[in-house]
Amino acid sequence: MTKIYIIRHCAATGQEPDAELTETGMAQAVELGGFLSETGIERIVSSPYARAVQSIGPLAEALAVEIETDERLKERVLSSGNLPDWFELLKSTFDDHDLTLEGGESSRLALSRISQVVGELENSGCQTAAIVTHGNIMALLLSRYMEGFGFEGWRALSNPDVFVLNDGVDGKRLWHEETQ
Repeated sequence: MTKIYIIRHCAATGQEPDAELTETGMAQAVELGGFLSETGIERIVSSPYARAVQSIGPLAEALAVEIETDERLKERVLSSGNLPDWFELLKSTFDDHDLTLEGGESSRLALSRISQVVGELENSGCQTAAIVTHGNIMALLLSRYMEGFGFEGWRALSNPDVFVLNDGVDGKRLWHEETQ
């Protein structure tokens, strides 16, 4: 059985790949590290974005586990343009997984790439792993494991947030920033 923790990064200064954690985000990362310290995580795979790596840094240090970065865990790009109605368009991509906006990535393609990482971890012989990623792509992944998790599930995510997948069968929320 493989247990995989799916972690959304802590509060950050922006959405750019090099956006770092805020002061609050840094405190959240320390709290997150404490929260996950007894889980037996053997392997950590993170989005290469600064906010994701920084979010898991305290846990990796405490466990003496190397942070592996993987481009497939980057956030999905909805569009290359500035969309005034991005919120409605994003909702549409949860309803139509093949909808692709100009310069963007469909939900189906984004889900495929994060699912590859999960599949590789499930087949790696590792008992317990962590994936650190971003809200949109995380919500797409969770929709595979949790009935009804879609656009509204994405809206309800916090920074940070933690779910666990048990042997590719189901998902369960373990952390919600507002309840910590």
